[in-house]
Amino acid sequence: MSDATAVEIARSVNAGESSAAKRARAANDRIAERDGVIGAYLSVTSELARTHAARVDARIAAGERLPLAGVPLAIKDNMCVTGTRTTCASKILADWIAPYTATAVQRLLDAGAIPLGKTNLDEFAMGSSCENSALGKTANPWDLGRVPGGSSGGSVAAVAGGEATVSLGSDTGGSIREPAAFCGVVGFKPTYGRVSRYGLIAFASSLDQIGPIATTVADAALVYDVMAGHDPMDATSVDRPVELASPGLREDLRGVRIGIVREFALTELDPAVRAVYERAYADLEKLGAELVEVALPTAEYGIATYYLIAPAECSSNLARFDGMRYGLRVEGRDVGATYEATRAAGFGDEVKRRILIGTYALSSGYYDAYYVRAQKARTLIAGDFAKAFASCDAIACPAAATPAFAFAAKTDPVSMYLMDYYTIPMSLAGLPSLSVPCGYVTPAGGTSPMPLGLELSAPLFAERSLLGIAHAYERGTRHAEARSIPDLPRTAVAR
Repeated sequence: MSDATAVEIARSVNAGESSAAKRARAANDRIAERDGVIGAYLSVTSELARTHAARVDARIAAGERLPLAGVPLAIKDNMCVTGTRTTCASKILADWIAPYTATAVQRLLDAGAIPLGKTNLDEFAMGSSCENSALGKTANPWDLGRVPGGSSGGSVAAVAGGEATVSLGSDTGGSIREPAAFCGVVGFKPTYGRVSRYGLIAFASSLDQIGPIATTVADAALVYDVMAGHDPMDATSVDRPVELASPGLREDLRGVRIGIVREFALTELDPAVRAVYERAYADLEKLGAELVEVALPTAEYGIATYYLIAPAECSSNLARFDGMRYGLRVEGRDVGATYEATRAAGFGDEVKRRILIGTYALSSGYYDAYYVRAQKARTLIAGDFAKAFASCDAIACPAAATPAFAFAAKTDPVSMYLMDYYTIPMSLAGLPSLSVPCGYVTPAGGTSPMPLGLELSAPLFAERSLLGIAHAYERGTRHAEARSIPDLPRTAVAR
């Protein structure tokens, strides 16, 4: 039961062959069995799951047909769900109870999904390993000594470990795609503005985007189709008709042009990793695609550009967490001292680092030299993508330069920031982009193969085309069907 896809579950529940209540019980049993080992969840909402399952079964009995009937759903803990702890994995919000539900989440619940719980993340979604959480530690189900990736590490680990059928993550610079590659699942970031951000606690408002994580492209497309579309509660939501992706899933790539980026040379990668991506490109050709070289000359400035824009927006967004309105409050001798004590105690090192970088970049005398120049570079990056897409339908490149690394293997911020080298340019341009499993490699010092992901990106609002291409690659290579995480111990692992 736990290995069924979302498409299969919805079909069986709608047909009366199974029930949402049975699906909820099976999912909760799997969480109880495994999460002491994986640590994907910060909170498990068993009672809420049972309540929603009963409602779904009643609606089915009344003759309704629901797109996500009985599908177990995990939710990244930076998205609000009424009456649940919504923490952003931060001490400053450790006990905050959300008074409303995010639009993207609500649309999935209305479609019949069952909310299992809230998943771990890097604090305020700032990180690439899920090691920055102040409230828990999540392991990669493939190797419990390795990170799941970040920031949506808990959401990805829940799906990869069989503790949820689908999950929601948020992607600012790669936070869905990189962990999906590390854990051998599908992670999809739609076009910026295509999915409502209402109820998503903001990190960088011009970059954040909610997206689905699943074991198959078809499941990711199903979830996307349900939650995409304009939301008047979100000023950045795009009022443009949604072209459903599920009907456009294809079996081959005949007539498709795939761009291979000149500046993303595979020669820079470890030979074993390079071989996996070379096979992935060859497989695209075998499926009928024409590979064409494209240029992204400004992509190399992606990291520097991102780490000015995102921290600047972070410093503004996180100013609200001051102990005065909600969350942690540490009393000081006066208002200023209370602000200082609350933020010093409530924020972790990485969040403080990014607030300082962003505040500096926005300060008088430096705004034009840093923030404005970064915005100009962002425009150039988006322009290069537009030129590249004039000669191709999608772009293929690595989702990550390495497989998942061991805990504490990257102790300096720069090496961690470079993990998003291949994902950040697409985020700066607002493009739809995903990671799909493309093979396995045994890391240096490792004892078992770890997954890698192929990143595919498409022009703005070309989600249907992108998911169709990814589906053809997935079906043609069958990497996802080969996924088989090792047997997990049944007792909690000290990490």
